[in-house]
Amino acid sequence: KKGNFASRTRDAEDGVCGKLRIAASGGASAQVSVGARKTAAAAAARKSGDVRMLAVVREPMTLVEKILAKGARKPRVKPGENIWVDVDVLMTHDVCGPGTIGVFKREFGHDARVFDREKIVIIPDHYIFTADERANRNVDILREFCTEQDIKYFYDITDRSNFKANPDYKGVCHVALAQEGHTRPGEILFGTDSHTCNAGAFGQFATGIGNTDAGFVMGTGKLLVKVPATIRFTFNGQMPDYMLAKDMILQTIGDIGVAGATYRAMEFAGDVMQQLSMEERMTLCNMAIEAGGKNGLIAADETTFKYLDGKTNKPFEVFHTDEGAAFHSDRTYDIAKLEPVVAKPHSPDNLDLARNCRDIKTDRVYIGSCTGGKTEDFIAAARILQGQKVSVPTFLVPATQKVYEDVQNVRINGETLAKIFADAGCIDPASPSCAACLGGPKDTFARLNEPEVCVSTTNRNFPGRMGSKEGSVFLASPYTAAASAITGYVTDPREVYDFDKTTRHSAEMLREN
Repeated sequence: KKGNFASRTRDAEDGVCGKLRIAASGGASAQVSVGARKTAAAAAARKSGDVRMLAVVREPMTLVEKILAKGARKPRVKPGENIWVDVDVLMTHDVCGPGTIGVFKREFGHDARVFDREKIVIIPDHYIFTADERANRNVDILREFCTEQDIKYFYDITDRSNFKANPDYKGVCHVALAQEGHTRPGEILFGTDSHTCNAGAFGQFATGIGNTDAGFVMGTGKLLVKVPATIRFTFNGQMPDYMLAKDMILQTIGDIGVAGATYRAMEFAGDVMQQLSMEERMTLCNMAIEAGGKNGLIAADETTFKYLDGKTNKPFEVFHTDEGAAFHSDRTYDIAKLEPVVAKPHSPDNLDLARNCRDIKTDRVYIGSCTGGKTEDFIAAARILQGQKVSVPTFLVPATQKVYEDVQNVRINGETLAKIFADAGCIDPASPSCAACLGGPKDTFARLNEPEVCVSTTNRNFPGRMGSKEGSVFLASPYTAAASAITGYVTDPREVYDFDKTTRHSAEMLREN
């Protein structure tokens, strides 16, 4: 498997401090001391047949340092070092795309060509299903530019009255990037959206940039970046059935604060990572920015390779943090001791246990966004809502067209998610987009146009984030959001659902097709 071999060869190149690692085609590796034994080691490697990599590393590196070193074409980089890197993918959307295009044309010329038509991905997703003329014009600008530049990956929408009539339209950019195979281990991805860090779940360096930087990348394929130091967050133990990745990242942000990881790479590690699906890993990395992080990332493994199988045919390299690598700091969690949590208004770090907030009545519940609108988020919500009735308006916004289809077709306990939601009294799933997560024009689906309280699976709860500045948003997992929809107040999901005390039932275990 390409991912497995890439992992072995790259570890051979980067190795561990003071060792020489030899990776052969058969998968065997040997370590010998550097120095007098080097010649004998090389001879042994040649004798084993088909040696792929020989290298000596004198200093260990973290995962993010290895990726950036590769992008800079350097053997080693250090935190704080300013480096030029080659960009593998640049993503932009309808909010920042027109500005990025404007910078590109102003700086490189009206007739300039982009650096690589196949490395730019343009995804309309934010303000799509609205009558707002300026929002609609933004999509037109993207379309004109993509036609002019012959951009290969433009996921267009022309018929806003029926998203299904637009086969190229995907939906929320961060989820679409993963579903369409644009997120690959070892690569560097920049996007004009702060939640671009979502893609770090694939073991790559992914971060948000502004329009000026994006315009420069569009013309050159390069960008100057400062290498971030790494904070490692290690989660160990057996994941309880009532816990989701959203609880993990809200707990983390609550512990360190919204500035606690400013310009740091947040690397998530430990036993629990192997228990998480790719979508749950995306949830973790997605909200690194809410802690001030430059990026979030998780080393790629078999779960990553399985997800990517059939989505991309491009080769990729897999990196791992070296033993002995230097970290800015380390935090360790026993996952069994964590509980469902919420972030209270008006900051993602205003942490509290969900069970402590029973006195907070909610006016509505919102399940959607790049953070909480993936297929597995809806499976989790349906698990809680099956056989129940909601007591407040409950809005469902699938992140992408693929997620929408899954809501219609995926079954748990013999029923489709769509039927479970309908029987529970939820509002019919909306057209895939960012919708009310970013507020948007006043006709945006589920926008908070009144000073209401909303329990939401989104990522930010600053004043005005979902519309009204007088509104109050409680950030929560799909389990907690669904439980709150049933009771009408902020609710620990254990209050309404009898979770398994011994085994965690992941979305993959729950779904029947």
